[in-house]
Amino acid sequence: MGILISLLVLSLLIFFHELGHFTAARFFGVQVDVFSIGFGKRLYTKMIGKTEWSISAIPLGGYVKMKGQDDSDPTLVSYDDDSYNSKRPWQRIIILLAGPFANFLLAFLLYLAIANIGVPKTLTSIGSVSDSSPAQQAGLKKGDTIIAIDLHPLKYWDDLGKMINESPNSSIHVLVDRNGTNVDLVMTPKVMKDKNIFGEPIERKIIGVSPLGEQTTVTYGFIGGIDYAWDETKKASTLIFKSVQKLITGAVSTDKLGGVITIVDVTAKASHAGFVALLFFSALISVNLGVLNLLPIPALDGGHIMFNLYEIVRGKAPSEQALYVLTMIGWVLLLGLMFLGLYNDINRLMGD
Repeated sequence: MGILISLLVLSLLIFFHELGHFTAARFFGVQVDVFSIGFGKRLYTKMIGKTEWSISAIPLGGYVKMKGQDDSDPTLVSYDDDSYNSKRPWQRIIILLAGPFANFLLAFLLYLAIANIGVPKTLTSIGSVSDSSPAQQAGLKKGDTIIAIDLHPLKYWDDLGKMINESPNSSIHVLVDRNGTNVDLVMTPKVMKDKNIFGEPIERKIIGVSPLGEQTTVTYGFIGGIDYAWDETKKASTLIFKSVQKLITGAVSTDKLGGVITIVDVTAKASHAGFVALLFFSALISVNLGVLNLLPIPALDGGHIMFNLYEIVRGKAPSEQALYVLTMIGWVLLLGLMFLGLYNDINRLMGD
């Protein structure tokens, strides 16, 4: 059931991406010949207007085929009034940007839904205090609830580490609620070597505590939800941009790259963790699709955008031969990344 849900989620995310292209193309009068979810043998096809809407057997992608635009052979062009090639470069760029934009918009809407369904938050009640830790030496006890760091109010565990590490002082004031009585403690966090989410070495300040596990559900309402959704969308976008940058520069090893098996597996696990967890991961994957499609690789939206920017700057489009060669290079690069992701997925499965 989890795999079925993950395939459905992936198909919906791709549908929204392609719907973005479709909507912008039709807005500028471009004929869309095919709107397909999936690849391979077509299981269902219906003509609506001049567009053939299809669901294909392999639900791991999708595409919109516009008149005069063919990624498999970029030399197949048309200059009819309703073709992609007849439009101005800035119009084509908007059509290309519309797909990634749809993914960012969908992620924003998913985060907005989460904000109104309720975001699970761990409270700052102390579950355990490590021996000889700064917290123990200062007198922090199991069952205490941290309510402020350096006079800055604190409600949720997620913010505790951030506030400790952002404190400019070597020692911090920790205000705790102990059985209804406020107690002010002073402690000097210990600096330890750690690794960030990219596996890079960092230094982190800790006081040596773990949460009791008490949780609450926070709802933000519509206006607060907009702020929350905007912040989460920016956070996810920044994370994925940094991940891509670190992969390109070699700061993160290519064995960390995951393929479609990893996406399906993690989405399936998220569906078992609950509806909100599934929405969180779907939003992250949606942002991921948006970011990756903006990479300046021929055959991706970002590559086509670069071609159109070149046309704006030079006043003429790249030659058909150059387009063909660059697009083929792009496909080789994309297929190489896909196979690398698949290879890593299989290695992880074998390791499990």
